[in-house]
Amino acid sequence: MEKKSKLPPGFLERCIDQAIGRMPADLVIKGVKFLNLVTGEIAQSDIAITGERIIGTYESYEGTREIDGRGLIAVPGFIDTHVHCESTLVAPSEFDRIVLPRGTTTAICDPHEICNVLGTEGLSYFADSASALAMDLRVQLSSCVPATGMETSGAELRAGDLLPYLSHPKVLGLAEFMNFPGVLHKDPVVMEKLYAFSGEQIDGHAPKLSGRDLNAYLSCGIRNCHETTSLPEAWEKLRKGMHLLIREGTVTRDVRTLSPALTPETSLQCSFCTDDRNPLDIFSEGHLDFLVRKAIASGVPTLHAYRAVSYAAARGFGLRDRGLIAPGQRADIVLLEDLESCAVKRVIAGGRIVDEIDFAARAIPAFVGLNSMKLDPVSAEDFIVPASGPTTAVIGIELDKIVTHHLTMTLPYRNGRRQVDLENDVMKIAVLARHGKNRNIGRGFVKGFGFRNGALASSVGHDSHNVCVAGTDDAQMALAVNRLIELGGGFVAVSNGQVVGEMSLRMAGLMSVKSAETVRDELQALRIATRAMGCPLGEPFLHLAFMPLPVIPHLKITDMGVVDVDKFELVA
Repeated sequence: MEKKSKLPPGFLERCIDQAIGRMPADLVIKGVKFLNLVTGEIAQSDIAITGERIIGTYESYEGTREIDGRGLIAVPGFIDTHVHCESTLVAPSEFDRIVLPRGTTTAICDPHEICNVLGTEGLSYFADSASALAMDLRVQLSSCVPATGMETSGAELRAGDLLPYLSHPKVLGLAEFMNFPGVLHKDPVVMEKLYAFSGEQIDGHAPKLSGRDLNAYLSCGIRNCHETTSLPEAWEKLRKGMHLLIREGTVTRDVRTLSPALTPETSLQCSFCTDDRNPLDIFSEGHLDFLVRKAIASGVPTLHAYRAVSYAAARGFGLRDRGLIAPGQRADIVLLEDLESCAVKRVIAGGRIVDEIDFAARAIPAFVGLNSMKLDPVSAEDFIVPASGPTTAVIGIELDKIVTHHLTMTLPYRNGRRQVDLENDVMKIAVLARHGKNRNIGRGFVKGFGFRNGALASSVGHDSHNVCVAGTDDAQMALAVNRLIELGGGFVAVSNGQVVGEMSLRMAGLMSVKSAETVRDELQALRIATRAMGCPLGEPFLHLAFMPLPVIPHLKITDMGVVDVDKFELVA
């Protein structure tokens, strides 16, 4: 069968004529300096663009349209190498609208949050959304739905469910392979996916994996990891050829720690990602522009920070048409007022000037999953923790990390039931299955939320997204969960027997149907409410959302109970 060209007829002829100067270029950035990520030099010339492609540098050009680039520095558009758009709490169309003007022209997303709730309906929604956006949103096919067998997910995606999407123009390959124990133990479902996507892009997720286990994981064709949180771990992965994705999300912030690993020698093997970053931080700090600023402030050479955020990222994901300001490359260009502060002045995405894009005119798909909360109301009795004694495993929160500690503590014990120990900051935590498959409730204890009266409840609970609630007493936990059910999903804060803050996330219990600005304001109100409760965490709901993630060390909780992640088994 003859392969059709992706280019419109006559496009290459126009490129040739405009590059030679036989006719004006469609768009020219005049007199701009630009950072050459191959040579490291800062050059000055016009940048000529035909359609969505750069066709001229190091020359003078005339354009049908011209931008005055004097006093500005051009760098290639930024590439977010791993993001869950759902974790921005807004629809993909809103994600596009708020990050593109900050220089993020390409993002590689894994929609496994919505896929764990809605299955292929969620995957199709993201593929359809990606096709309608102004930025280039690429979709990785969610590899771990569910992430493990120790939780109840809303859906299950096998290799046969995913393969039909591989031909979609926005799909790159297989998303983060979280179930690394399944890889090492040759789980048949895991192996089926690895065989099915052999030779394709397969993303990794291997927190603290090392030695021969890391060798085995990499030998299956898995290429990168965004779950690296220490320098020794980073260096081992780099030495073994793994592409290091340095993350700075809302909860997990690794740029400062890992910056020493981003050197002139490694900068083509390192990139940046946000993973999970909410609109409050995007509006107040920035998106990838913030990561670049922080990396440079942490000692990363300027050239290599920009190489990592664009050229290295493009190479690492097989996107050969972008990452450089050079003829033949996609015209994704960020115009900066200053390199070190990454002060974004203007953005061009695929040859389009971003501040001229009518975001409201995009043909975005209808919202999905508006009735995904299939949980009956609960009572205080549902949170009683019967036990044979006072000593138990306790989840220990670590600030700015999704890794948790496995603590062993002796708690107050009365009438055959373990109790909270607020003097030592230990409260109850529970996960309730919400997908209508069963009525499971996993119960345990957590240390680190810091408040002395109240409860927090969330329908965002990575990755199966059951309802997670932590509280100082059973009655307030029940109040928070029942209000969450009424909202159709979201976040609820309760204090002194009253709801003091809430946010509705109606789309699959994960995303708001409102604007990013409204979500930002609601998050700010929730932050104020939780601080008034005495919680020391900057984003307690995101910490709560990661409590049910049983692929991140060391102790977690699902609707089936407390999970020892190191042993990959449920504990009493």
